[in-house]
Amino acid sequence: NPRRLRPGQQLVLMFDPLVEGTTPGKPALTQLAFTPSVEQEIQVSLNASGKFVSRIIDKPLEARMHRATGTIDDSLYLAAKRAGMPATMIVELIRLYSFDVDFQRDIQPGDRFEVLYEAQYDEQGRLAKYGDIHYAKLRVRKTNLPLYRFAMKGGDIDYFNDKGHSVRKALMKTPIDGARLTSRFGRRKHPILGYRKMHRGIDFGAPKGTPVFAAGSGVVETAGWNGGYGRYLRIRHNGQYKTAYAHLSGFRRGVKKGKRVKQGQIVAYVGSTGRSTGAHLHYEILVNGKRINPLGLKLPTGQRLKGRQLARFQGVRSVTKKQFAETPALTRLAERSSKLQRQ
Repeated sequence: NPRRLRPGQQLVLMFDPLVEGTTPGKPALTQLAFTPSVEQEIQVSLNASGKFVSRIIDKPLEARMHRATGTIDDSLYLAAKRAGMPATMIVELIRLYSFDVDFQRDIQPGDRFEVLYEAQYDEQGRLAKYGDIHYAKLRVRKTNLPLYRFAMKGGDIDYFNDKGHSVRKALMKTPIDGARLTSRFGRRKHPILGYRKMHRGIDFGAPKGTPVFAAGSGVVETAGWNGGYGRYLRIRHNGQYKTAYAHLSGFRRGVKKGKRVKQGQIVAYVGSTGRSTGAHLHYEILVNGKRINPLGLKLPTGQRLKGRQLARFQGVRSVTKKQFAETPALTRLAERSSKLQRQ
């Protein structure tokens, strides 16, 4: 279907100059090839009977593990970027820890992180795509928070701590990375209206354009202008929980009413639209239609492994720890590559 071709996709056409095509004096088209994904190539070739037949060629990919470690001096995102992690993996790392870590208040200079993640390479040794995070550990306020990727019996993938407790919860604690808390939930003097009124959310100060994550998986209820809220987004997560995001500069492409979003997905960007004195995110959590204090929300805990599942997880955990120890850090790989180039 030509409509499924993406802008920038390369098509390779082969012609036989010894055979005349349907246009007089022009060579015949004998093959068309393109790659719809990094794992596959599709070839449509002219056979001996003069008919075009298609076939799918699977392209083998080699999985390699990468290890990144570092000290956080500003934000986890910037520290991981300096350690050589790609942006897609950093966003995934933040999403995994956002169930338990408030990135504005919990992270302190000197905290550390370590990550083991997968990358796929083609036959020429070129990076094709990134896979999953297999292991990570954040050291926050002198407390280690490890997590491990684990495939459960039904095939579902989840992440668990050392004790086999799932790190996933209903909603993320904070839907933004590296921002500062500028206004709490409760009565306050409104900075524009000048009188005291109830502030039914919390505000995070951040530069315009800072990504805003969906606090949980769900369906977009509203994405548009909403009076003093400016550009406003509300997501329905289930029959009980909704989250709202206000004063946005814009929405991520494709985020609109009725669209389903995943927890941790970038859905919008910080702005200062509506009744606002500066760039910030106004964040609300609604429980059964009532706005509550996001900082005081007690979220339900995730799954706990037991019996054979727990024993199998403990085996995977041991293998993952050994794999992490044997994988050279990205910074060391970069240093070796630099030395080889100088030689």
